[in-house]
Amino acid sequence: MEKISFETFKRPNGHDEFLEWLETLPKKDSAKLLRTIEETEKNGMLVAQRLKWVKKLDTNLYELRSKVGSNIQRAIYFHVDNGRYVITHGFTKKTEKTPITELNHAKELREEWFTNDD
Repeated sequence: MEKISFETFKRPNGHDEFLEWLETLPKKDSAKLLRTIEETEKNGMLVAQRLKWVKKLDTNLYELRSKVGSNIQRAIYFHVDNGRYVITHGFTKKTEKTPITELNHAKELREEWFTNDD
């Protein structure tokens, strides 16, 4: 099993949209999402896919999935290389489908990351 790890995307302006958003969530919601990330790192992508902790959204865009009661949290991420993944941002899901604005924002952040990565 390939060792995987998640990191968050800190933009050149210093903002880390995922961590900033995570701090606004109720404690139980943020703890559950962080636990999902830890379990995915520990157990690997195949287990995470089978248990529906992760889902493919688009070409090299995926979501980490978490739910506490009726609160549904999502963190969008992309694959860099080997077992390295970068979380772009998170959002509270209110509709059945992932909003196109969230997908487009993730695509912009992914492009920004690859443009600025040394």
